[in-house]
Amino acid sequence: MSLSISFANATLPKTGSVILVHGKGAKLGAIGNQLDREAGGSISRAVKVKAYKGEKGSELSLLAPARGRDQIILCGVGAVNGMTHTDWEKLGGRAAALCGDGKSFCLVFEKGLLSKTEEAAARIALGAKLGDYKFTQYKTKEKKSTRTSRLIVASGATARAKSAYGELSAMADGVLLARDLVNEPANVLSPPEFAKRAKGLIRLGVKVEVLSEAQMKRLGMGALLGVGQGSAHPSQLVIMQWRGGAAKDKPLAFIGKGVCFDTGGISIKPSAGMEEMKGDMGGAAAVTGLMMSLAKRKAKVNVVGVIGLVENMPSSTAQRPGDIVTSMSGQTIEVLNTDAEGRLVLADALWYTQNRFKPRFMIDLATLTGAIMIALGQDYAGMFSNNDKLCAQLDAIGKAEGELVWRMPMNDNFDKMINTPNADMKNIGGRYAGSSTAAQFLERFVNKLPWVHLDIAGTAMGSPKSPISQSWASGFGVKLLDRFVRAHYE
Repeated sequence: MSLSISFANATLPKTGSVILVHGKGAKLGAIGNQLDREAGGSISRAVKVKAYKGEKGSELSLLAPARGRDQIILCGVGAVNGMTHTDWEKLGGRAAALCGDGKSFCLVFEKGLLSKTEEAAARIALGAKLGDYKFTQYKTKEKKSTRTSRLIVASGATARAKSAYGELSAMADGVLLARDLVNEPANVLSPPEFAKRAKGLIRLGVKVEVLSEAQMKRLGMGALLGVGQGSAHPSQLVIMQWRGGAAKDKPLAFIGKGVCFDTGGISIKPSAGMEEMKGDMGGAAAVTGLMMSLAKRKAKVNVVGVIGLVENMPSSTAQRPGDIVTSMSGQTIEVLNTDAEGRLVLADALWYTQNRFKPRFMIDLATLTGAIMIALGQDYAGMFSNNDKLCAQLDAIGKAEGELVWRMPMNDNFDKMINTPNADMKNIGGRYAGSSTAAQFLERFVNKLPWVHLDIAGTAMGSPKSPISQSWASGFGVKLLDRFVRAHYE
């Protein structure tokens, strides 16, 4: 089953099922009254009996209320002036759920509900596309419907709604790609397979390179290579470039942790919940989805995305606690815990990115620490940075788009916690401030370049479900960064 989304003029169709969007209040508007007349007054009676007030998130459904109408659903949105982009998107997710099993609905705004229905219409369509996503390709016995569901969004300015949705739909494709990658089992999505899928962006105009282990060894990437040395699958470094800006413009750089499966290595994790470590490449998935989004909407900016792809396995060749590795920067790292591996991957990826591309800034995304979930739960990604401006921009975009970030502390005392007498640094800082000491570790590889680290361990996988995210993988980060680039750097 698939959902077809289209736009129409802001008129009530003569037949077919209807979703009527209206604000807070008991009285029906012009369209509601028209539907009520068709239904012989059954809508107004139902409103009275149910004491329906159109509060935010409320619904009132009538089955077969009139000839030619299978269903009429009133969807309340409460105080319209307080509606955010995310609120409209969640309404679209609710509409997508109503369209399940091959149903078709026309979503109509009550007349006078808001002045610019095209903006709300585009966000509703985005929410419907995101809410309709399901990861079911490995279900062989579940009966799959071949019928297409349809959602028609009727707004006052169809052309403008279509145009706005075109760009948002490109962003949604990036989110769905990220979800697909995170949801894939690790026996399918090995580092080489992930790299192969990233190469699929070439058809959109993205330049994609893949560095082999031999190439990374020549570059001195001992930190990244050490993580993957116990796996049967070779590690990869994927470089994706989108050139949509002026040739002279420095690129924006996004770097993703891509641990395709994390057993913890020799410092092996407990077995309970280990299956979720197929999602430990959520940062790399978000960067890949972002690159798709930028290319599909032909963003007017130069961007580079770099993802380090490894598998952290225990074996006779695996890295051991106490090993000392040399990173591409030349700095040495004592590996006290092989389960603190993501920062080793990012250390070389960050150094490589800044050395080669001289970007305006770097933003990395990583499912890095369980500690960030203890601190922030699953509603916020932890944000660590050496740059106040970037943090302010990301915070504002996160609030507007529903992908929330919360700035976390960094300081010299945290940095001292990763010193060791045996090497330049160690890869863990002790029991306290685990997310902050991980960020301090990464900062040693950014050379004072403007930089943000987003710890998305709580938001990228297993995050709370919502009308626009029903899958285990959320695709967190794609929307945040696409809108961030759109608002400030194009």
